[in-house]
Amino acid sequence: MKTSKGVEQPRIYMDHAATSPIDREVASAMFPYLTERFGNASSVHSFGTQARAAMDEARAKIASLIGAASKEIVFTSGGTESDNLAIKGVAFKRKECLAKRGPHIITSAIEHAAVLETCRYLESMGYSVKYLPVDKHGLVNEAVLEDAISAGTVLITIMHANNEIGTIESMGEIGKIARAHDIVFHTDAVQSAALVPIDVEKMNVDMLSISAHKVYGPKGVGALYIRKHTAIEPITHGGGHEHGIRPGTENVAGIVGLGKAAELAMKRMKEDIRYVRKLRDKLIGSVLRLEESYLNGHPENRLLNNAHFRFSGIEGKLLVLLLDKKGIAASTGSACFSHKSGASHVLLATGLNEVDAHGSLRLTLGRGNTEAEVEYVAYAIEESVNQLRQLSPLWRKRRSRGNG
Repeated sequence: MKTSKGVEQPRIYMDHAATSPIDREVASAMFPYLTERFGNASSVHSFGTQARAAMDEARAKIASLIGAASKEIVFTSGGTESDNLAIKGVAFKRKECLAKRGPHIITSAIEHAAVLETCRYLESMGYSVKYLPVDKHGLVNEAVLEDAISAGTVLITIMHANNEIGTIESMGEIGKIARAHDIVFHTDAVQSAALVPIDVEKMNVDMLSISAHKVYGPKGVGALYIRKHTAIEPITHGGGHEHGIRPGTENVAGIVGLGKAAELAMKRMKEDIRYVRKLRDKLIGSVLRLEESYLNGHPENRLLNNAHFRFSGIEGKLLVLLLDKKGIAASTGSACFSHKSGASHVLLATGLNEVDAHGSLRLTLGRGNTEAEVEYVAYAIEESVNQLRQLSPLWRKRRSRGNG
């Protein structure tokens, strides 16, 4: 891409939390299953058994990524379906509690829309939901969670790492509480899978959601880990695919892609953690030198690729547009809420007011970013923020109060 002056414009992608570029090795692994190996995995002839074998191999790779057994992995169309299947599946299985005093579900105020909207739907059907508050960093308080448990509580669903501010929750501790009360524990790990080592046993989770396109895989495919003996009701009906839990002809090529992405994640995770964290820390250090700039989310216990800032006196969406003109892809928060004009529910839940919440910027890095890109992005942010502040009545008002 060239500017109006004919100068080559950089194209820098720092929105990996929205989606990641598909890895070339993943695309190569998928291609045969889009062409000559096109069989239906439920067919008994050689085309079908070939597809089934590829699915079984992918299932084993995904299970290995999170420390699960292959038979505990159910393929879905992505993170949203995985969350819906987990939450509704448990709720519908325990619907008999409605005749008593529930069932009751516990979640947090900063969950992804796939969780929050599912819970709100269940509320409309008579289920009760407790939305736990979080602290200024986005952390759930375990004591508050335990106090929220009632006799009718059938499910706790708390995300592993927040998709906007990157804060990582204390999964092991939350899982211990759920286990002690014999409550099913689900976590949305869409943002953390492949970025953070995951062990479903150590985390004490019963269900865990994964999406391929957040881990350098294809869009339109995901997985749900369901611990053995966890009672769950299918939410769609048809054939007996995926252990009878998720019917429909499987997306074999996509599943192969997810499996390959999981395999590459295990192989590259240590290096990714070292490299991407170094870039992120450099970016945070550079940007926070700017006057009245702040880091949202936990300062340490956060995703290694997440840098979520706020800047006094500006509008975050305008900053995103200015950065885009400079060749930088960024966001203010969740792509699922990008069409809405209200302030982020995550930032409001951490205690920010509407004005400060609107001045936020999310940058999420990947293994393809470079130090040179980080330096350019930090410079572009400073230039753009200063430009917006020169035009901002809010900034001038803040400055006049400060000088007064």
